[in-house]
Amino acid sequence: MTTGPLPIRTRLRPRPAPAPRRGVRAAFRGPLAGALCGLLLASGCGVLPGGGDDEPPVTVMTWAPLHTTGTNAPGMTAMARAYERWVNSGGGIGGRELRVLVCDEGNESVAAAECARRAVREKAVAVVGSYSEQDAAIFSPISLAGIPYLGGYGITHEEFVNPDSYPVNGGLPALIAAQGAQLAPDCDRVALVRPEGVTGDTWLDLLRAGLRGAGGKGEVVDLPVPVASSDYTPQAGQVLDRLAPAPAARRCVSVALGDSTAAFVDSFRRVAPSGGTGTGGTGAGAGGTGAGATPAVRVGSVLGSVSQRLVDRSGGASGPYEGAAVTGWYPPASDPRWATMKKVITRHAFGDNAIDPADAGVQTTWIAYTALRRIVESLGEGPVTARTVRDALDKGTKVSTGGLTPTLSWGDDYARSVIGYPRTANTRVTHLEVRDGQLVAAQGTGDGPGATGDAREALESEPTGSGGRE
Repeated sequence: MTTGPLPIRTRLRPRPAPAPRRGVRAAFRGPLAGALCGLLLASGCGVLPGGGDDEPPVTVMTWAPLHTTGTNAPGMTAMARAYERWVNSGGGIGGRELRVLVCDEGNESVAAAECARRAVREKAVAVVGSYSEQDAAIFSPISLAGIPYLGGYGITHEEFVNPDSYPVNGGLPALIAAQGAQLAPDCDRVALVRPEGVTGDTWLDLLRAGLRGAGGKGEVVDLPVPVASSDYTPQAGQVLDRLAPAPAARRCVSVALGDSTAAFVDSFRRVAPSGGTGTGGTGAGAGGTGAGATPAVRVGSVLGSVSQRLVDRSGGASGPYEGAAVTGWYPPASDPRWATMKKVITRHAFGDNAIDPADAGVQTTWIAYTALRRIVESLGEGPVTARTVRDALDKGTKVSTGGLTPTLSWGDDYARSVIGYPRTANTRVTHLEVRDGQLVAAQGTGDGPGATGDAREALESEPTGSGGRE
């Protein structure tokens, strides 16, 4: 029997319970961690949060036209990038890195379709906060791949009927209907200046429905125009001709041409140099003197066609938009509910002047990404794929946007979807006006609507036909 030192008996420390599985792993700490990272660098130690092989990032795409002769929306893709930097600086979404792809949709079908195909190739789980008028080109590829379209701008009818679409606002249809309600107290005749093509073909009926729903009895005339023109002098003259049957103080024009709105209003001022725009009145318009002076015409528009930047560069309180009636989806940019978005822009957009906090596209993108975050967080530790995101949307997961919209939900049991626009989850609208050079909430005096309204009733109204076209 051999002898020797007795073995030392030790108590083993119990192994700590494993941490819950998360996409963003807790960082290794201490010298040993550094050594391990050096040895295992090739296998992924030290990658961005959520970038491990077992937990891929949440990949999404945002597209918009960026360099076209028509309407561009660079603020939407820039806002998406800023949101990506912000959310990843705080640990990602539900512990997963957010990866945002952006694409220039080009405002034409070939480029738009390529953006959609790229979203499929990159395995995007959603297209978020995007702008496109090329509905056929974008929906075909992403629908085949089962990728949801979350929070598009709302420019096309397809966004409110396609089961792959999950809008966060009532789109242009709600704005046009709300515009009718806003102009109802002041107008005996309204000229609707809108884009040529199918995008605006239903707007006449919507404007009339909003007008009638607010008790207005005015007539509405339709004037489709090309959207890429720099001179609208002939069309501006047509507007004046078509408004002529109405009393001088009861003539209104509603212009919804996106970036081309400014060009049209400039042409309109030249045709009516004695005061073709303004809030209306019984006498000649601003600057109008002597016989033949043209009385002021009340101008209306929608957010996205008229912005604070446009008002500022057009002369502010002395410009053609003073007194204009403008309809929007969300609270004014001065509302404190936008505070978080503004902080993100300040800290994470790196001075990108494409991002205007008052721009409807920027605001829509913020709300769309807010919705994405809520949906991904609702999935817990489960996989995040196009299918699981879509399933969460379809089952009616509730999304709060901090009061910027009503609580959003797109489940089959959603009771507030509207006739003809079954994907609509939000029909709230805001009534704004340009007062002292600032785009602010409408005061709602007299018979006019207050600062907020709901376009649902007008959207559900049966079309009244094409009467009023001239």
